[in-house]
Amino acid sequence: MYTLMVVIFILGYLMIAFEHPLKIDKAAPALLIAVLGWTAYVFGAEEILADNVRYLDFLASNSEGNYGEFIVHELSHHLTHHAEIIFFLIGAMTIVELIDAHEGFAVITDRIKTTNKVKLLWIVCTLTFFFSAALDNLTTSIVMISLLRKLIANKKDRWFFAGMVVIAANAGGAWSPIGDVTTTMLWIGKQITAQNIIVELFFPSLVCMLVPLIYLTFTQKGNIERPLVVKESEHIKNETTPFERNLIFFLGVGLLLFVPVFKTVTHLPPYMGMMFGLGVLWIVTERIHRAKNHEIKSELSVIGVLRKIDIVSVLFFLGILIAISSLQSAGHLTAVAGFLDKEIGNIYTVNIIIGLLSAIVDNVPLVAAAMGMYPIEVLSNIPAAEMEYAKHFIQDGNFWEFLAYCAGTGGSALIIGSAAGVAVMGMERIDFIWYLKNMSILAIIGYVSGAALFIALFA
Repeated sequence: MYTLMVVIFILGYLMIAFEHPLKIDKAAPALLIAVLGWTAYVFGAEEILADNVRYLDFLASNSEGNYGEFIVHELSHHLTHHAEIIFFLIGAMTIVELIDAHEGFAVITDRIKTTNKVKLLWIVCTLTFFFSAALDNLTTSIVMISLLRKLIANKKDRWFFAGMVVIAANAGGAWSPIGDVTTTMLWIGKQITAQNIIVELFFPSLVCMLVPLIYLTFTQKGNIERPLVVKESEHIKNETTPFERNLIFFLGVGLLLFVPVFKTVTHLPPYMGMMFGLGVLWIVTERIHRAKNHEIKSELSVIGVLRKIDIVSVLFFLGILIAISSLQSAGHLTAVAGFLDKEIGNIYTVNIIIGLLSAIVDNVPLVAAAMGMYPIEVLSNIPAAEMEYAKHFIQDGNFWEFLAYCAGTGGSALIIGSAAGVAVMGMERIDFIWYLKNMSILAIIGYVSGAALFIALFA
């Protein structure tokens, strides 16, 4: 059953990859491998859990526990974490849709006059890179895709820009303690400090985005086609005033920026800050539209906007997370990390491979496995002969800094390799194979270039 779990995941992964030829929405196989993976885990529990440390700890604290209870306990533990991400995603998507319903993004799109592909690429990627550090890569991707829909009419052109948004968002999130969930994990776990991660990873992350962007500067030509101007009748239908559009845009973006501040001050999970922001925006929109008739008000309220949320993408995201958590719980990911440590050893090579693996499986459990394998070292307890090697594993050591970079940016190699990529794939219905053919090489080139700069500077 241990091997069967891997087979189930690979088959489901292939169905997701070949979504268009099979004509089966990617959410269906994602949900199937989520359930089948855990089902195989249940039936093979006796074999899989024979020497599992977590299971032995569970038995020590619960003498009457059994395999089934332990697996349900593990699933509940993972589901709590996944629910936080899902609620965060729903909250962010709702706020962005609400801004869009009020035509709030016109504040930005009206100031972007160029239709030149190269100039627009630089503008979009620069905005994404810095927004991602201030917000996080997932929220930034949702915001930027909404902007691209206002700027680019042609679907294939928009896919190309969306692919660069994924690369830029993951690069921007890697150098900020709140920009990517894995960087936040390392920050909270005290493997890294906020000041150090910004200083050491800013330039490698910037190079990760700039290298593919510079390449495209010399290969892309021509102009993009802007969407048709919204008809006046549609403005009348929405009846949003310039004051309302500006208010909802700046308040919405301000509340998104407030999420990391809320987390830092209260230490509550980010989704709580996102729910707070949604609640505030909900009250404001109800008040400013209270005098309008029901039909118009419903289009501009949170209740109306919630009907536009792409639930299929949310289910796909949930299925992928639960499927991968079965491999983490059963020990597959820990086994991979242990193999890398034993067979390769070099910390830079190990991190580069972990980064590329994060394009296939979620980077969160991979980083969690690395954090468990390599505890933070205290130099006073280390023999002199091992001092140089141990320095890589102290707080702000090279291993942890490089892990933050690799886990944050390596997922760009595949469209489903990061939360940002999954969100973009769902919103724009980007084909897995299309991304593989057109964007993966660019993402890998940028990833390797940034890694090479880090090694050159700090190894």
